[in-house]
Amino acid sequence: MDQLIFSPETAGRLLPPVCDTFADLDDVPRDIEPWLHSSEPETRPQIATCLVKARQYGGWRWPSRPIVFISDPHADAEGFLRSLVVAGVIRRAGEEICLTRFGAQAQIVLGGDCLDKGPSNLALLDALYKLRATGVDLSLLAGNHDLRMRLAVDAIRGERAPLKDHLFVRMGRKLLPALKEVFERFVTPDDLCDLPSEKKCKARLLPPKDWASQFEKAAAGHLSDKAIAKEIRKLKAKQKQFEKNVAKTGLGYRELLAATLKCHEVFFTPDGHYAWFYETMDVVSRVGSLLFVHAGLCDEMCALLVAEGPEAVNARFRAEADRASFGFYFGPLANLVRTKYRASDCALTEYGVDLLHKNGLHMVVQGHVNNHCGQRLLTKRGLLHLEGDITLDRASRRLEGLDGIGAGATLIFPTGDVIGLSCDYPRAKHFAPDRLLT
Repeated sequence: MDQLIFSPETAGRLLPPVCDTFADLDDVPRDIEPWLHSSEPETRPQIATCLVKARQYGGWRWPSRPIVFISDPHADAEGFLRSLVVAGVIRRAGEEICLTRFGAQAQIVLGGDCLDKGPSNLALLDALYKLRATGVDLSLLAGNHDLRMRLAVDAIRGERAPLKDHLFVRMGRKLLPALKEVFERFVTPDDLCDLPSEKKCKARLLPPKDWASQFEKAAAGHLSDKAIAKEIRKLKAKQKQFEKNVAKTGLGYRELLAATLKCHEVFFTPDGHYAWFYETMDVVSRVGSLLFVHAGLCDEMCALLVAEGPEAVNARFRAEADRASFGFYFGPLANLVRTKYRASDCALTEYGVDLLHKNGLHMVVQGHVNNHCGQRLLTKRGLLHLEGDITLDRASRRLEGLDGIGAGATLIFPTGDVIGLSCDYPRAKHFAPDRLLT
């Protein structure tokens, strides 16, 4: 039986050349340890099995240049920028940022969920824009919170329909801070003048009184009876909370509708101020043996990846997201940004995992599941996953008992070395699967 080596020698070498960026960040680890020292002992045999399977199907193929993976900044520009500094990608001088030599060589993969939580959605997008302006090679992936914005805004435009009438409330509660920011920066008095009364605006944003019965009929071809009943229960609870949260924003329903309509103009029209954000967004990115995605996979997406490649998955995701249908949100494409491998999610089985291994894909690098002690390495449904959401945003950190602003990144090198950096773990984690089996 193959065994995993846990000795310090598996680190292979000193940390990659990002150490010179640590001087200004006292909470970033300087020492290194083999990654599996921080892993739960019960996961190690499962990881070993995945590594054996990877070797059986041709071994690992690594990127030709370094990749820096950062995920789930959740509207915290400072946490995002600090993470880029930690990774050695940028240097900062006041409000200005510039690429380091390492940053100019690397590919940056942002693993989704740029929006929601706080402190500022637009400040995060402005920081992203500045980063793009440096000429950095940036891949932007969709997250479930980013998708919510798209679905919520689309639900308010066009004709009403039972499968869409609840989506603004279903998706929009967590978007309220972003909508307030859009209102304050972009909505004009003329925009408000064009809208009807407060009562009519509220009626447009909330589902009609007979929504539940209409939805039950319309959803019959999309969801099981159990899932339909669950959706109706959820909506009732969410609507009560939604109306309370609207009151906290200080916006009336006319102002909220104006902000929602302005979001379409700002984000989803070709010349919109932030149109680049969704226009450049993919849902998966493959580099060698690694698949980058916000949440995870199912058998159907594994088959599509193997048969037609990431480009086909991304093209289908964009086409379906543009239509923003209810069926899309619960289907296999949106499952890529939503799954936590629950019974209600689209299934990933041994069939899909074997397809990936035979095609040379051996590990998913994801966000979506936030951790408090840095990145996490584990198996899900028999497939190796690296969870890279290390709780960057201050809103989540306050709620979950973490101090300060988050910072960290996952670095993947052509040598086959994977480094996890986080201000919440005292050492840099090092994973080198090619050198772990003996």
